[in-house]
Order: sequence, then structure tokens, then C-alpha cells
Amino acid sequence: MTDLVLVRHGETVWHAENRYAGISDIELTPRGHDQAALLAGWAEQAGLDAVWASTLGRARSTAETAAAKAGLPVRTDARLRELDFGQGDGLTSAEMKARFPEARAAFEADPAAHPLPGGEDPYAAAARFVAALRDICAAHPEARVLVVAHTTAIRLALCRLIGVPLGEYRRLFPRLDNCALTELRLTGPDAGQVAMLQYNSPIGAVR
Repeated sequence: MTDLVLVRHGETVWHAENRYAGISDIELTPRGHDQAALLAGWAEQAGLDAVWASTLGRARSTAETAAAKAGLPVRTDARLRELDFGQGDGLTSAEMKARFPEARAAFEADPAAHPLPGGEDPYAAAARFVAALRDICAAHPEARVLVVAHTTAIRLALCRLIGVPLGEYRRLFPRLDNCALTELRLTGPDAGQVAMLQYNSPIGAVR
């Protein structure tokens, strides 16, 4: 049994305009650093055994702040990175509708079947993310692990893990707040049994 606490990184400089941040390596805002500090305060008391992060700077920076308070090193895995949004990276929804309206409409109808132009296959992204989580479980049996990653990758992985269609991720999980906590318990052979203990819980409302 391993408990994984999945966390979206702190707020970034693209947050205010709601620009899609995929594999671009963008910075945290001052508020994002404050959110990371709040996460660190939680991490200090959370009984963590390990901290993992995406290789992208916004996730790694958030994780490093928390890990320092928990007295743990940060381990990284490129499979925890965000979905590559292709031509949509750095754009707002309105800008996408202006540049490639048909592709954006197809994405909104089924984002798993119709990734943004030039973007990563969401099924492949979910598979690599879940594989990383299962490897983390194998490395840390009977442990509680913080995993700092990204909103779309986390939501895709949640769909894969609980057995719902990937195309439903935007409807079922419409938001994932910066530095909120989503906790899963993985048990059984190859960590194949999954229970969701909490979703998008603000720090301060959880243990």
C-alpha cells in the first residue's frame, strides 16, 4: 500500500490569462511561491516518506520548497511532465478558437480523441504518467509520497486509474487548484487497486 498525494504546482505567470502551459518551462508568480510555502508547511507535518516531481521547473521549484521543510530530497521523473499542447501551448482558449476553430471545437467535444494540433496523444500521456506513479509505489511500499506535477496530466491519470473514459477528464475534474491536495491509495499487485482519499482539497482543510 502506498498513499500518493498528487499536487499541481504553484501559480505561474500564465495563470492570470489562463494560457495553456504544457511543456514550456515557465516561472512561478510571487503568489505561486507563497502557495509553495503553504504546501511546505503542510509537508513538514504530513509524515511524508518521499517527494517526487516533474522535471519542469514550475513543478520542481514547488516540490523543492516542500521537500526542504520535510527534510527530504526531491526526485524527478520526466514521465510526470505536463501534456504537450502542441500549437496550443502558450495560447488562451479564445486565441485557439481564432487560429484553429475546428480543431478547438473538436478538442472541446472530446479532448482525448482530438488533442490540440501538434499536441501529445492524451492516451500516451496518461499511460506514461500512471507508469511513473506505479514505479514510485514500487520504490516506496507502505509509504506516503508527495508528487508535484501538472493539472491535465494529473486529471488524465485519475481517469485512467479509476476506470473512466479519458475524454471525460475536463467534465469530471473541471478544476485542479494550485497546491491543493489529491490523495490516492494504491494497493495490490502492481498497485492495481486504487482508492481516492481526497480530491482538490485546500491546504488547511486536511491532515
